Amino acid sequence: MKRGSLRVLLGAAPGVGKTYEMLSEGHRLLADGRDIVVGIVETHGRAATSARAEGLPTLGRRRLRHREVELDELDLDGLLDRHPEIALVDELAHTNAPGSRNEKRWQDVEELLAAGIDVITTVNVQHIASLGGVVAQITGVTQRETVPDAVVRAADQIEVVDLAPQSLRDRLAAGAVYPAERIDAALSNYFRLGNLTALRELALLWLADEVDSALQSYREEHGIRGAWQARERVVVALTGGPEGDTLLQRGARIAARAAGGELLAVHVTTQEGLRAAAPGALAAQRALVESLGGSYHQVIGEDVPRTLVEFARSVNATQLVLGASRRSRLGAAFTGPGIGATVIRESGDIDVHIVTHAAAGGTLHLPRVTGGALGWRRRILGLVVALTGGPLLSWLLFATSNEETITSDVLSYQLLVVVVALIGGIWPALFAAVLSGLTLDFLFIHPRFTVTIDNPLHALALVLYVVIAILVSWIVDQAARRTRRARRAAAESELLATVSGSVLRGESAVPALVSRTREAFGVSGARLLAGDGSTQQVLATDGEPVRDGRAIVVPVGTDAAGGPRATLELHGGDVGAPERRLLDVITAQLAAALEHSELTQTARTADALAATDQVRTALLSAVSHDLRRPLAAAIAAVGGLRAAGPSLSAADHDELVATADESLAALAALVTDLLDVSRVQAGVLAVSLSPVDLAGAVLEALDELGIGPDVVELALDPTVPAVRADPVLLQRVIVNVLANARRYAPPGTRVRIASSRLGPTVELRIVDHGPGVSADRQDDIFTPFQRLGDTDNTTGLGLGLALSKGFTEGMRGTLTPETTPGGGLTMVVSLPVDAAASDLAAPPAAEAGG
Repeated sequence: MKRGSLRVLLGAAPGVGKTYEMLSEGHRLLADGRDIVVGIVETHGRAATSARAEGLPTLGRRRLRHREVELDELDLDGLLDRHPEIALVDELAHTNAPGSRNEKRWQDVEELLAAGIDVITTVNVQHIASLGGVVAQITGVTQRETVPDAVVRAADQIEVVDLAPQSLRDRLAAGAVYPAERIDAALSNYFRLGNLTALRELALLWLADEVDSALQSYREEHGIRGAWQARERVVVALTGGPEGDTLLQRGARIAARAAGGELLAVHVTTQEGLRAAAPGALAAQRALVESLGGSYHQVIGEDVPRTLVEFARSVNATQLVLGASRRSRLGAAFTGPGIGATVIRESGDIDVHIVTHAAAGGTLHLPRVTGGALGWRRRILGLVVALTGGPLLSWLLFATSNEETITSDVLSYQLLVVVVALIGGIWPALFAAVLSGLTLDFLFIHPRFTVTIDNPLHALALVLYVVIAILVSWIVDQAARRTRRARRAAAESELLATVSGSVLRGESAVPALVSRTREAFGVSGARLLAGDGSTQQVLATDGEPVRDGRAIVVPVGTDAAGGPRATLELHGGDVGAPERRLLDVITAQLAAALEHSELTQTARTADALAATDQVRTALLSAVSHDLRRPLAAAIAAVGGLRAAGPSLSAADHDELVATADESLAALAALVTDLLDVSRVQAGVLAVSLSPVDLAGAVLEALDELGIGPDVVELALDPTVPAVRADPVLLQRVIVNVLANARRYAPPGTRVRIASSRLGPTVELRIVDHGPGVSADRQDDIFTPFQRLGDTDNTTGLGLGLALSKGFTEGMRGTLTPETTPGGGLTMVVSLPVDAAASDLAAPPAAEAGG
């Protein structure tokens, strides 16, 4: 069965119009005669979005019951049975209700695609897994609902639904996104102009990277080798020499000339290739690249010019920056045109910049013999030296020879053979030895101009000469092989140091290893899989996805059952035998990184247990302190009553009874709170859900606290429907939160209580203008036995907000702290709307969809 196509509408923030655009596309497709069904759409109470959904075939939702709460979810089985051509599924990152077949909605979408159904869906940039940390830094809000990058990147189409930040703020201020009571807080926090601008840029840059990947795939599929200058990309070749800083600065200036220019630095590690001139030079240049906003890459290649050009083509580079050769003209005459000239010849439509620097054109030196294994260029050069140096040497020696010079003639030819061996290795040296031996016999040994020898000692000397020449060339060749292995080891160490540096600079270990492995071996894609068969899970991926199913598969580590812990797949290239050892080292590091990740998870579990022990310790300490006073007072009162007997006056009797009654009531309240905390933490809190009038619950809480309009300002929406909650627990939540707000409200100010409906939920907001709690410590106020921020610093166990949060979550709601605009703390109690009441209540009007 053909797999369905996925189209993702990406937004920078809520309210930009993703859902509205998805529904508009549904109307267009329906008008074209396509079989389309709305699987699920979340209008969030926005009238324009609800109106746009009218007229589209809509599948009924699946109703699930969890802890006495009715929840609506996508009816996956119904949609699969209906099997439309196209399904509209809103909010790809949504977490399904407990009891659903899949935990996440994107997993539901995967099943639809596998069944051949095309899907159009929506997602905000803050829900993309890899961007969660960046978004949290920008907005201060951590997203708990995420979708893996690979799911979004695998979409057939991704398009940004864009809206200028100020236009979005205008839409929000007009009440088109959130109800009136949430507007001020939203404008002051998440929807600040700077936040929206940064999120918009993040969405556009993420899509730009995805477009680059799609463009590269298209070029590879169609065999397009030429550069498409859609964006200025400057590749700087680094050798680790002193010229690196100059090249990087020049490359950064070139990239900065065009909007969106990108700087990439690449170091080629090879047996005869570019090498670092000093230890640590490459590390310093890598740091400079990152400070200039570029990225550092390291690849392995036997042919440096070809490897540089291939890398530049693989990233669709438009400019390639090289340093001028450090060799002198005479050195270049002996060793060939050099890397720069070869790159210019093979670069095609990639512009090549040869940048001069202080180290260009160095002093005269012999060709380097420590450059690694002797490749074909070195062998050809050795043969050329033998063919040209032999005749020249023969002419010079023959012109000056006599009977006494035979020894110097032999040594001169011996020197020629050694030089050829140093340059070209054993085979050119063997050729030079045989050729020079024949030349000696022909020109200098009697009878001359023949290949016969009349003196046996001369024949022995000639044989020894050839043997010595062969031995010398063999030793030189062995030294070159050992040097090659040493250089190979150095290259491997350099690569591993790069990988380690990526991890130390903050990159996640497993994705960094996978990414550097793909670059090092020159393959088009790499991915790390866990599990087997249909249960395989992608742990990390880099480069192009597997299209033809052909890949190099390498097991990574072993699990408890003796099977592979994971599997590394490399495709779009080949890994030769010399690279296998390095690949084994990398897979060993991957196995260690995976094991470290598992141990980290175990450590987190242990930390949770340690935190539980800490809570128990705090409980014992709190109990010993806070139960002592009411217990001691009750004992003293009862003891006084018993000791005084009938002689006690009526006033004293009543006072002692009142003291005992008050102390025992406080003791009972403390014990009840402790038992409630235990039930909440054990997950056995008894909850009896029923329709509850929120306004009535607020009034009962005010009566219990004995406070009136001089302390509290009520802004309750009369159109808000009943919520589904436990009336007793809800009253305890309101009492605890309101008492906390009242305690920290400055004198002369009132605590504000407002209610509003937001889609399938109702929010109760209790607002104070006290000292508030910093954003980084707001989660701590829900920890039992904590006294900070808006918790009591003088009395009680510090259980009020912990209980309130546990009670609210037990009713399938949430209790969330927010910073009050202008200072203070706003506690938001969010509870689900009762289903029966929801049918009778209309949502508040809105003007635009999201």
